[in-house]
Amino acid sequence: MKKILLLLMTLAVTGGLTMANNINQPFNKGELNPYNEFFTGTTYLNMLVKKDDIWNSSIGNVTFEKGARTNWHKHSGGQILLVTAGEGRSMEEGKEVRILKSGDVVQIPPEVKHWHGAAPDSEFAHISIETNIPNNKTTWLEPVSDKEYK
Repeated sequence: MKKILLLLMTLAVTGGLTMANNINQPFNKGELNPYNEFFTGTTYLNMLVKKDDIWNSSIGNVTFEKGARTNWHKHSGGQILLVTAGEGRSMEEGKEVRILKSGDVVQIPPEVKHWHGAAPDSEFAHISIETNIPNNKTTWLEPVSDKEYK
């Protein structure tokens, strides 16, 4: 984890960032997210490491347009988010909304219902790391209401 954060900080300091929809981030935003049916608003996905038998990991760069957010969901193996650009929001069920800024790390334990996405007036990007693979499955739930989001 420390090595990934060090890499991201080095890219920021050395100018190794790329423009993606007006925000600087270390990775290309990728293509339209094939899972957008489970999001409010538009997101993009760039898979950096695909789940396989060698690395046993799944790591993706997710870029959110202003106000875009996931549905409520949970991961059977948990999830780690490394915030790389913009301003975002994250919330676990029963807790307060957390404001996210570049450099923040969010650790979501297995089976915890949560959502995450961009702030209403800012684009947002994070690296999503699926943990405890190969058995980590995502269960997509209902959309986040405007009241829950704000």
